[in-house]
Parts: sequence; structure tokens; C-alpha cells
Amino acid sequence: MNTPNLVSVFLIFSIMSLSSVSAQEVEEERDFDYLENSGKGPEHWGDLNKEWAACKNGDLQSPIDMSSHRATIINNSGYLKTSYKPCAALLKNRGHDILVKWPDCDAGSIMINGTDYPLKQAHWHSPSEHTIDGRRYAMELHVVHQSKDPNLKNNVAVIGVLYRFAEPDAFLSKLMSNIESMADELEKREVGVIDPNDIINLGGDEYYRYMGSLTVPPCSEGVIWIMNKEIGNVSRDQVRALRKAVHDYAETNARPLQPINHRPIELYSPK
Repeated sequence: MNTPNLVSVFLIFSIMSLSSVSAQEVEEERDFDYLENSGKGPEHWGDLNKEWAACKNGDLQSPIDMSSHRATIINNSGYLKTSYKPCAALLKNRGHDILVKWPDCDAGSIMINGTDYPLKQAHWHSPSEHTIDGRRYAMELHVVHQSKDPNLKNNVAVIGVLYRFAEPDAFLSKLMSNIESMADELEKREVGVIDPNDIINLGGDEYYRYMGSLTVPPCSEGVIWIMNKEIGNVSRDQVRALRKAVHDYAETNARPLQPINHRPIELYSPK
């Protein structure tokens, strides 16, 4: 099914020298954290493992601030083609975040520049990692996709959604009992069939797009970021439950803003 509420990303990227990216983020409980004085916080990630060198040496790191005056507006851009499908899902507490994934069935994909990017997983950060015009929001959702082509440049695409404190998020409401019962427990459990279309259900047509990286180690670059301009709603209780579920070192699991380094930021409007 094609949904018209995501914006087209049809332009060919100028950055073609990047190697393929692994969407495999670090799973271990305490390989890194978000604490200032622990020696494993964001400022130290690049020194903890030689495979994480991009965390300190990369030029295309995420998150960044999406500044309206810096963004180039792309009008009449069309829509991003999505073909999400209901699929049996797994909820996992990774210690540093809560994650939903679809490991044993086809949950669909998005289409970018004629290439299919199958859906892999979705997870939450609080507060938000990206900002818009300097404003940080209550929470951020990352929906991660990866092409099956190992030779494809820029083979990971992430849709990001920011949330403000307001009424509860309908999708998170369905998972609250499971999330609350997983507090401080590194476990995973089946949560039945989840339709990915329910995760991103904000409406809105405009999206920022830029080239960046994973926001957790190994901080691999070559990630296509598609950030929804429309802001979602989440309750304080829901954010509190997400923070309580993870371990103390990741209650606020947002990486600091990274230098933009003259990267282009585009604001797509399909109308």
C-alpha cells in the first residue's frame, strides 16, 4: 500500500564515495552509555572500540539541527513510496533503548530513488536527538530501513519523528503494559502482529532530508535521514515509562548535536 504522507526523496545523492552502512547497532548492555563522567559517554565513544572511530572522526555525523534558514526548499517533489505490511513483531529491551523489530516476516519497505529499503526496526530516544531551529523535543522515534544490496552506497534509510508533550501516542499506548513490565530487564517478547503504518501516522507532507550517520555506535555514515517536519504527541507518562524501562545510564539516551560541516539540508514539499 502506498501512503501519501511521506515525501519523495528522488534526487540522486552527490555523496557517492561512502561505503555501505551496517544497520546493526550495538546490542550489548554496557559497551557505551550516555553519562558525562562514566568514561563511556558520547564524548568517549570513538575511543572505546576501533570500529567506532567514526563517532569522533566522522564528518557526516548525526544528529544535527534542522535550521529553517539553512534548508533548501524542494517544491513539487512528490511522495516517498511506502509498502508497509502487518507482521509479527518482537519487543526488545536493549538496555540503552526499547526496540520493536520484525525478525521473521516481511513488514514491507520504503522506496528511495528506485531502490527498496526493507523495514528492520523502530526505537525511541528521549529527549529528541535532532532539533528544529534549535528546539529540542520530548522524544524521537527512529524507523530504520536497510537495502538488501550489500554493494549499494548509502544503504540505510531512517525516518525520524519528533514528539512534544501532549496527549498519549496511540501506538505507544498499545505497548505500554509490555514496556512497563520489562523495566530494567534485558529481555525480548513477542507482541503479536504490528502494522508499521500505525507507527508513522502523523499526516503532514513536509520532510527534511540530509546525509548522516547512525546516532549510536558504531556511528556508521552514509545514512539517508528523512525527518518529519510534523511534530507528534506523546504523554509524560509514556516518556517516563520508556526511561524507566531502560537502565539508569540511558534514561536520557540522546546523543549531543554534531557539527553540520556544510552539509546540505533539504526541505521537501510534495505540493
